Amino acid sequence: MSVIVTDTGFTTEDWTAGFIPLADLPANDAAPAIAVDLASDSDPAALAGRLQDIDMIRVDFPSFADGRGFTIAKRLRQMGFQGRLRARGHVISDQYAMARRVGFDEVEISEELAARQPEAEWLFRADWQANDYQARLRA
Repeated sequence: MSVIVTDTGFTTEDWTAGFIPLADLPANDAAPAIAVDLASDSDPAALAGRLQDIDMIRVDFPSFADGRGFTIAKRLRQMGFQGRLRARGHVISDQYAMARRVGFDEVEISEELAARQPEAEWLFRADWQANDYQARLRA
């Protein structure tokens, strides 16, 4: 079971439609809700022209030291993706603010990680907009 982290804390999974790996995404899918799993080495350009048909994209983080998922999220938002964007895997609480800044809406972590890094640690970083020092310097 996974724990979903948002700006309001821990919650349970509310997505029930399942996820499709990018390689298995059909060319023309008329499903009512589509969610795509992207590996950390995926090219978001593979979804160009399809983003309006996708409700959620879940980007894998195989290691907390692997930052490719942050780049993928930023590129997806720059390409115009408006749906839910979720980081999944080895994202630690210290990375939550960065995840939100690049466009992730939520983070999916294991119950084991949630036990090691309790909700209070994630909530401490939930005010990610107030701690954006670059925006304060530009003002």
